[in-house]
Parts: sequence; structure tokens; C-alpha cells
Amino acid sequence: MNSIILPLLMANPQGAEGAPSNPLFSLLTFAVIIGIFYFLIIRPQNKKRKETEKMLSALKKGDKIVTIGGLYGTIQSIKETTVILKIDDNVKVEFLRSAISSVITASKEEPKEIEDNSGDTSNE
Repeated sequence: MNSIILPLLMANPQGAEGAPSNPLFSLLTFAVIIGIFYFLIIRPQNKKRKETEKMLSALKKGDKIVTIGGLYGTIQSIKETTVILKIDDNVKVEFLRSAISSVITASKEEPKEIEDNSGDTSNE
């Protein structure tokens, strides 16, 4: 990719004889720079934002999560914009959904299958 862009950026805009260059060259240079910004900065940020929104919308009671402050907890209840986390036996704290950094383990909806798989490996 550098072999294509580098000659364009290093070209003499005045031309070899000092005559004015083609304005398409300037537009092409700006288009290349905008394309680089899009593929290296904007597109990855949009992808990460969509993944975060998907993760936050999939939260459910029993999920073990980490907040952006580094606090570990288990979701006790979910409201529209907030989540109540159980930190310890008698400690519950309310956080904004946007303060959740990641889900460590999702709640177990099918514990029988998990127990059967672990039982199979211990019998071998």
C-alpha cells in the first residue's frame, strides 16, 4: 500500500517545468488521506461501539461482570438505564449500564448440560 501512496505524496505539485499541476492530484491526495482515516480510525471505533451495545443489551440477571472502575459483581436486577450488582453477601450497588466494561461469565441457563459434560470428563 505504501508503494502506491508514497509516489503520490512525494510528487512535485508544480510539475517538472513549474507549470501548475492538475487539481485532480490534490483531490486524490485528500481522498487517500480520508480513506486512511476511515479504515484505520473510524471503522474500528464503530465496530467496537456496536459490539459494546450488543453486549450491554444482552445483559441478564446472574451475569458476572466487571465495571469500568474494575469492580467485580453479579447482576441482581436490571432496569432501563441501570444495573444493580451484588458485590458481596450484603452489598448491592447500582451502576449505569454504560459503566459495565465486560461480561466475565454469562448466567447459566442450562446447568444440566454443563454438569453432564463435567461428569463425563471426571469419569474418564
